[in-house]
Amino acid sequence: MEKSIVWMVLLSMFVSASESRETPKTVQDACLSCHVRQQIPSELIYRRYLMKYSTWDRIEKAMFAYLKEPLQSRSIMPQQFFLKFPMKEAAETEEKELRREIRAYLEQFDIKKKLVLEKI
Repeated sequence: MEKSIVWMVLLSMFVSASESRETPKTVQDACLSCHVRQQIPSELIYRRYLMKYSTWDRIEKAMFAYLKEPLQSRSIMPQQFFLKFPMKEAAETEEKELRREIRAYLEQFDIKKKLVLEKI
């Protein structure tokens, strides 16, 4: 009986360990998991892009350019940010997939969805 309990515990630990090492399914998942791990609020990033570029098209182009070739000059973050956080590596995702993931990211954090108008 004790052996079977020990084996069940070991098996459950192995399964949970293998699940935690799974790679993110999408580029967006990879981005968000890194932001969470480094405690960088994605809402803040979205708002910075919105303040600087103001339209979805311009935000999408800026994000795409940064993700393909990350440079401090292309970043919306202040210079001090890079003293604490490392520069991101270039995305090795296909262009079409990366654009689709950027649109999904923008949809998720779209501030318009949080605006509520009273019905008259």
